[in-house]
Amino acid sequence: MLSSILTLLALGCLTGVTTVVFGFGGGFVTVPVVYAFTLARAEPGVDAMAVAVATSTAVMVVNSVSATWAQYRSGRLRRVHLWPLALYIGLGSAAGALVATAAGGSVQYALFVVYLVVTIADSLLRKGFLTRSPGAAPGPPRPGTTRVVGLGIGAVTGFLGVGGSVMTVPLLRRRGLPMGEATAMANPLTVPVALAGTLVYALWGTGGAGADQGHLGSVDLVAGALLLAGSLPTIALVRRYAGRIPDRAHAVSYVVLLTVVLAVFLLLP
Repeated sequence: MLSSILTLLALGCLTGVTTVVFGFGGGFVTVPVVYAFTLARAEPGVDAMAVAVATSTAVMVVNSVSATWAQYRSGRLRRVHLWPLALYIGLGSAAGALVATAAGGSVQYALFVVYLVVTIADSLLRKGFLTRSPGAAPGPPRPGTTRVVGLGIGAVTGFLGVGGSVMTVPLLRRRGLPMGEATAMANPLTVPVALAGTLVYALWGTGGAGADQGHLGSVDLVAGALLLAGSLPTIALVRRYAGRIPDRAHAVSYVVLLTVVLAVFLLLP
């Protein structure tokens, strides 16, 4: 049990790093971590993947709000790229989370893997992500597409409990933003996903074992608290250095991290 606690604290620190540097909010780290933690506890009647997604979403509420405040203070947020996209992402997330409570963990597991594969392939094969065009000026979002894009991002990320970063970062990157700004704005765009999803999973989630075993709906309160105990101090520390990463190295490391997460997830039972 002690080893599990220390592992969650350590990986909470990693979550803090990925929240600030990549805008993940923790989802792509916490989902496989909580999934493995839940399987190890072997609680009867618990859907490990459903609990992992729900707990990841709850952790992202705190992480993304903390990182958003840090990014706001550093002056790296642009309102034109955040609103009204954030509103539609929040609406889509609530719908995605509701569908997820009915779909079950096995469907979420399969789609989580597919989602990672597609995202990695898209980042590598399509132009505009790994290398930013020289002299490219950031372009504003198209009003006609904001609603559709926001609802789509929210639905997918709410269903999978991963925040909006892995869809919003490539989107903002291809609008001409440097990686530092694209990942910074992924944090506020993750907040509506996390809030809407957590509310749904806490009130209607059926993957957990009940309040007497530390669950609120499908949210594992113990695992979530341990992850936050590691992530919050790390966010406060790492935010001071996030803007110093070269753009190309930042983009490449983003794809590398997704690849590592995919490999780890495929190795889990």
